Amino acid sequence: MNSTNLPSDFLPILLQFFVALGFVIFVMFATHMLGPKRKAKAKLETFECGIESQGNARIPFSIKYFLVAILFVLFDVEVIFMYPWAVNFKELGVTGIWEMLIFMGLLLTGFYYIIKKGALKWE
Repeated sequence: MNSTNLPSDFLPILLQFFVALGFVIFVMFATHMLGPKRKAKAKLETFECGIESQGNARIPFSIKYFLVAILFVLFDVEVIFMYPWAVNFKELGVTGIWEMLIFMGLLLTGFYYIIKKGALKWE
């Protein structure tokens, strides 16, 4: 079996990419050109589940909500890296254990830094 990759081997992938790209461009253009262009005061008002809007939706609120969400995603993604390590634990041997210990050390250092900065304190 030939293990070299020729440029012609990638032709189906490029073809599929360009067909998908062309489809997206065509649909966006078609909906923009064929779609309704009526603008009315009632149409431009905010709508939420049939309930009348109350107040302004642009009220500022604490950035802590965003910070906690980003930190959750950050540490949640780090846990995803542990799954392949756990599956291949025996094959990785002692080197894999040391690499995971370094990874966990860096992760815990970042967590310690976040706690020391007071990022998770609610005032």
